[in-house]
Amino acid sequence: MLYLSQMLGKPVVDSTGEKIGTVSDLAISTGEVFPRITSLAFQGPGRVPFMVSWRKYVDEFDDDGIKLKMESHDVRFSYLQPDEVLLARDLMNRQIVDTQGLKVVRVNDLKLSQSGTQLRLLGAEVGIRGILRGLHPIIEKAVVGLAKLFGKDIPEQIIAWNYMDLLDRDLSKVQLSVTHKRLDELHPADVADILEQLEPQQRANVFKHLDESHAFEAVSEMEDEFQAEFIDDLTDVQASRLLGKMDPDDAVEIVRDLPYEKAETLLRLMGWEDANEIRRLLGYKEGTAGGMMTTQYVAVRHDSTVKQVIDALRNLEEDHPTVHYVYVLSDYGKFIGVLSLRTLVLTPEDTVVSDIMYTENLISVTPDEEEEEVAADIFKYDMPAIPVCDESGVLLGIVTTEDAWDAIEDDVSGDRKIRPAVLAGIIVGAIVILALYTFVVINIVQGGMV
Repeated sequence: MLYLSQMLGKPVVDSTGEKIGTVSDLAISTGEVFPRITSLAFQGPGRVPFMVSWRKYVDEFDDDGIKLKMESHDVRFSYLQPDEVLLARDLMNRQIVDTQGLKVVRVNDLKLSQSGTQLRLLGAEVGIRGILRGLHPIIEKAVVGLAKLFGKDIPEQIIAWNYMDLLDRDLSKVQLSVTHKRLDELHPADVADILEQLEPQQRANVFKHLDESHAFEAVSEMEDEFQAEFIDDLTDVQASRLLGKMDPDDAVEIVRDLPYEKAETLLRLMGWEDANEIRRLLGYKEGTAGGMMTTQYVAVRHDSTVKQVIDALRNLEEDHPTVHYVYVLSDYGKFIGVLSLRTLVLTPEDTVVSDIMYTENLISVTPDEEEEEVAADIFKYDMPAIPVCDESGVLLGIVTTEDAWDAIEDDVSGDRKIRPAVLAGIIVGAIVILALYTFVVINIVQGGMV
């Protein structure tokens, strides 16, 4: 097996053995499962770049270099074709997303396979061995040998080319490749995990390649700090449409973290109804029931029939949050009872909901109640959601179990920060270990123990 890093810089000679340059890159045509090397790029005298057809001109190749089929004066140079990709320029050191491991990795080397006079690309090396080999093959051998002495194995980490999909063929820009699954086949929470590992420019590139609904769901699953940063990098039109598609409580969390001018611009571009809902929620203090509640719930008047309620449920939008209870309101919007879906299904359609609603020991919270107390009530009473009502009993929104868990996670993550002294100790320890490791490797290399 050969690696791209081993071929770069090797001599290129003509049929007489005269050196005419050094290998600078190899090109492939991206249409094949395991693509053949189609062109050889090399630097001639004075570092002048040249490119020739691999099939037409390459006679033989090995670790020592490449020999052409004819003398230098008979070689006719070519140009990179639209369907060709240069391996070193376009793929080496690029970040790719491993959707099987849900992580962002870097292409540290490219593995090649020889078949007669043909050379094919097998895949990308994304592990530490590619890094070591890039420094020098001797260093790779030394570290692998040292690891074996301690009973450890450092395997290659190869992602096969047929599991890679270039999202954008314009490789002059920041590129992203997807392995094993396309991003739009993943769960939005998994896409969010990947987006958080990328640089802002790469996040925008991924966003462009996701369908709209999948992109909005993925952004909703990102951590708050990444959401605001991501929204801030989008165009105003894109950002306003994204916020308008999100659940109001999720949109509020993002808008709170945006600069005032940016937030106002996005709200003005949004539909009046969506913007008004977000502004209303922004009026509640952060960290309270009002600040964490959502206004996406189902409520009906006390004089509605079961049929009317079921029809209302059937007419909900496809992306409406899961409905656990239907809330029953008085003529003045006061919260007076709840209906379970089980009750609705088992009751005749002409029954009035006031006759079957549950009214005993109704639990609710006020909008200014602290989020920790709200979460405690939700788990104490084992409720999928808790209503938020004003002092008059008017239903304002609900806080879901998911919102309660988010509040708890924020508190825990805030309380468990690493103390500066501990962090300093970790850094110093890592430096000492790295220094010792480097010392051992250098001595092995110098001593020829490879």
